[in-house]
Amino acid sequence: MSNSGRNDLGWQQAAGTPFDIGASLGAHGRDAVHRHLIASPIWHRVNAPDHADRLARLTRNTQRRFPAIWAEIEGLAAGLDLPVGQVMAWNCRGDLLASAPDGCTTVQLPGPHPVIAHNEDGLPFFRGHCFVAEVQPDSGPGFLSFCYPGSLPGHTFALTTAGLVQAVNNLRLLGIEPQVPRMVLGRATLAAGTRDKALPLLQAAPPSGGFHFTLGQRGDHGLIGIEFGTGHPATHQIAAPALHANHALRMDGPQIVTASSRDRQARGDALLADGVDDALAILRDTGGPGLPIRRDDPEDPDCENTLATALFRIGKNNVEWTIYDRVSEHAAYRSGDIPHRAA
Repeated sequence: MSNSGRNDLGWQQAAGTPFDIGASLGAHGRDAVHRHLIASPIWHRVNAPDHADRLARLTRNTQRRFPAIWAEIEGLAAGLDLPVGQVMAWNCRGDLLASAPDGCTTVQLPGPHPVIAHNEDGLPFFRGHCFVAEVQPDSGPGFLSFCYPGSLPGHTFALTTAGLVQAVNNLRLLGIEPQVPRMVLGRATLAAGTRDKALPLLQAAPPSGGFHFTLGQRGDHGLIGIEFGTGHPATHQIAAPALHANHALRMDGPQIVTASSRDRQARGDALLADGVDDALAILRDTGGPGLPIRRDDPEDPDCENTLATALFRIGKNNVEWTIYDRVSEHAAYRSGDIPHRAA
């Protein structure tokens, strides 16, 4: 299932009730969270008392609208051996803070066999502790998802057994009064299973921290992008090769665009304009006049490094996927090695 060399990505299976799934994922990430996360400045920022009212609203709305996901958060807290309120705050980090350390770049290549490829950029201290979750709920479709220790699935890259491909980029929106956590909406997308079911959920989403989703569907040549968070999402068909580097390109409203986000977007646009059609080459690029697309600098100004790269090739009857933990010709995991799982 993995290459014969070093592999920075674990693999964790989880099944059962929402609480069971959360508890399994929490236990797998517990050591990293206690060793690295709870001592970090970002943990203390999201758990600051001045977020109490907003967090209470987000919690109530999650309990009311998404009880199964709330049960998964309760399980996550149990597995992490942490208070559920603190774990909920961490999973609301992009709703409580305008700038959360979740970057990412997505390459979108439409065509007869569309490609979605994605760099997952996150906190450098999580390198070696992130994992791919293979989840089979008692009710609903199963999925594969990149997971950070302590976080719900559904806000990185993922593939459901019903053929939905999801790649997610952080948006740093300003002036939002969030009603539902954006990561809860991401998890709800995986529970929906297919793009036809997931897209209306996102299009009707109330204000939240901002995300951009690239969505593909097995058996469908089209790729769809949606930016949401303001309460007025922007949906578009992706008709030509494109790149998205974690700032809103179509949705109106004030936002923070970091130097890294701006430079990655500009470099990606330039490579595509020059005819580069190799998604991995784009995501591994370190050239250009500004900050690079592939992020390995321990002094990255956004405190983010590239922790994994995924490539999904969407066919009529299956989705071929490859996940890399580093710049290498050897994949950490690929669909051909585990044909009985999500495809």
